[in-house]
Amino acid sequence: MTRAAGDIKMTLQYGGQERSYLLHLPESLPNRPLPMVVVLHGGGGSAESAAKMTGFDAEADKDGFIVAYPNGTDRVRPLLNAMGEPGLLTWNAGGCCGYARDHAVDDVGFIRAVVAQVLKDNAADPKRVYATGISNGGMMAYRLACEASDVFAAIAPVSAIQDVTRCKPAQPVSVLHIHGAQDENVPLAGGVGKKAVDQEGKTGRPPVQESIDFWVKADGCSVTVHSKEPDVAMSNYGGCEAGSEVSLFVIQDGGHAWPGGQRIADFLDTPSHALNATYEIWRFFSTHSKP
Repeated sequence: MTRAAGDIKMTLQYGGQERSYLLHLPESLPNRPLPMVVVLHGGGGSAESAAKMTGFDAEADKDGFIVAYPNGTDRVRPLLNAMGEPGLLTWNAGGCCGYARDHAVDDVGFIRAVVAQVLKDNAADPKRVYATGISNGGMMAYRLACEASDVFAAIAPVSAIQDVTRCKPAQPVSVLHIHGAQDENVPLAGGVGKKAVDQEGKTGRPPVQESIDFWVKADGCSVTVHSKEPDVAMSNYGGCEAGSEVSLFVIQDGGHAWPGGQRIADFLDTPSHALNATYEIWRFFSTHSKP
């Protein structure tokens, strides 16, 4: 390891502009390559809000992995920027969202660059790199699985759908999708969400199951097991290629929020406590690596 543990604000030049991310190294730095989790904020969020919402720093300190929280992009907003606010940052996840989509920002390339920098500077394990995120960030995680399957061993979208027109992963990628049955921003069953805030959401989205079905087929899964706890319905798809796996957790009382996390925006619902998404996501990630 070349850096001290803690939170570090990082920048890099990409696509003709300075991009940034927040890096968290665990308090205890063992003498071995560490896994890396990329956590992607939702539309209008930031690296700092993603860290606060998910609590991934504490999980990283407990289990020993690196966390990177990249920032999306937005136009210059003089008032907000003067107040030290980054603006309404978004990711170009394909059909969503905002500035990043409208300006065809190469966020896949940017996140590849973030991963490469962290791997180089911190001797992280290139076989154990993962991505997760909520809403627009979850959609971006799906795009990374489609276009950077050589980098990511697994992804875990929360309250999202796959939102790219062409997805041709070169390698299997494990997927854990967590969604609230009461989500009115990105409805589980698809269609127009009552609380949709982006244009695509106001014209209708496909059901979440379509995203799951895509990866079940792409990963060559052959075994399906459905189970249910009092507040969570689980579908697990096994027998997949290269040890990959696909799972869908549906939280019965869950809305558009990070389960078990903090509510950091008024447009987000109160998080369900039926499960701790951060714990479940890391537990899933920890069982998957690149061959």
